[in-house]
Amino acid sequence: MAEDSEKRLAQQLFSRREEEGQERAPFDREIAFYESIGRGDLDMMHLFAAPLFCEGCGILSKDALRNLKYHLVVTAALVARFCIRYGMTPEEAYRLSDFYIMKADEEQDEAGVRAVHAEMLEGYTRRMRSVHMRGVYSKQIVETLEYISDHLHHRILLADAAEYLGLSEAYLSRLFKSETGETFTDYVNRAKIESAAQLLRYSEYTDLEISNLYAFSSQSYFIRMFRRYMGMTPKAYKKQSRMPELYPEAKAE
Repeated sequence: MAEDSEKRLAQQLFSRREEEGQERAPFDREIAFYESIGRGDLDMMHLFAAPLFCEGCGILSKDALRNLKYHLVVTAALVARFCIRYGMTPEEAYRLSDFYIMKADEEQDEAGVRAVHAEMLEGYTRRMRSVHMRGVYSKQIVETLEYISDHLHHRILLADAAEYLGLSEAYLSRLFKSETGETFTDYVNRAKIESAAQLLRYSEYTDLEISNLYAFSSQSYFIRMFRRYMGMTPKAYKKQSRMPELYPEAKAE
């Protein structure tokens, strides 16, 4: 029941992006979108992803289907460059780009192109998650880290992760600390806080909303953990990380 409530809250908060539109700091959000792919952060990628073609986008062809395909090509090029910047080899980045462009080119309707676009974003982001862990951790720890990434909006317990992986809690705890240098709980809290920091930087969500979204036990605990990992309160972080030229109200404060 609690898990269902957390899912509904996440969906409600994320859907506000569509309701509010992309008017607030569009360039800031665009950068956040590409950076989230480079970091392999599916949550943030989905949050900041804009439709393939929407109001305000340049028209590259009078033919609607061709226009959509051209926009996918542009997106694929930018995504590939950001992934290279974050550690993917140029060969792999451009091979994936060619694959998705050719796949989109075969589509006969707009819905098909949009589906390829969604598949491309998901595919690149998941590949970047693997790139960051490649050759660093054992298969069991890679699977544990992926489990954590996929459950950031829930309470993440060592017991649940161990059961999911078919391992004992004691063994997973020792292995996790040995390979990552952190306890399971510390890693989970840090992962949630780092993701929450992106929301603070690029969105208007409140501390309470973000605390609930990441299933912290209370707002005060969220603030305490944020200070621990980021060295300041959420409010101070938001004020410091905002770009004045994109948020004019910050200059007046």
